[in-house]
Amino acid sequence: MLRERLDRVEERIQSAVKRAGRQRSDVTLIAVTKKFPAEVTCQAYELGLRYFGENYVQEFEAKLPALAGLTAAEFHLIGHLQSNKASSAARLFHAVETVDSEKLARRLDQTGRALEVMIEVKLSEEEAKAGAAPAALPGLIEAIRACPNLRLTGLMTMPPWSDDPEQTRPYFRRLAALGRTCGLAQLSMGMSHDFEAAIEEGATHIRVGTALFGPRKKDG
Repeated sequence: MLRERLDRVEERIQSAVKRAGRQRSDVTLIAVTKKFPAEVTCQAYELGLRYFGENYVQEFEAKLPALAGLTAAEFHLIGHLQSNKASSAARLFHAVETVDSEKLARRLDQTGRALEVMIEVKLSEEEAKAGAAPAALPGLIEAIRACPNLRLTGLMTMPPWSDDPEQTRPYFRRLAALGRTCGLAQLSMGMSHDFEAAIEEGATHIRVGTALFGPRKKDG
């Protein structure tokens, strides 16, 4: 089942990069394994996936012992990170895609661990969405670049939910424009239902969970 789903996702990626006149190597597929057991990550690894996204520090920490054999895997934190969990996140993850404040950047840097980071940008008016305001980017970029242990690679965003990819496309387009303005080449954007539009607008990282692993079990 996972093999079939991965094949379908790969076909969708190939079609999108072709339409956009890009190369398949331009796009990194991040398999989002939050709420799934470690065995699922291991199965995906066996099928060739190497990049995995998790939303919760504590959930991933509990899984990690079962993932010790996945020596070539790279784990990205793609959920909101509170600054009081920065030390744990720096220890557990290869990359944190959701840095949204100078305070959080300093906390991550103070751990002394080399870490790849992206800035999460809030492009919607939704109260529930995290992220730095576009106007705050120049100052935040400067602060991160002053942190010797952090390597800033790009921007990330989470548009308002819509079943219609054309509703989220403008957010992807705006993030790409901000990336060009800020001189940041990598863009993490697009999920199971809209990653084709994200790729067409310049995504370098897409975060795909449901299309690979099926619906997650609801809490409770």
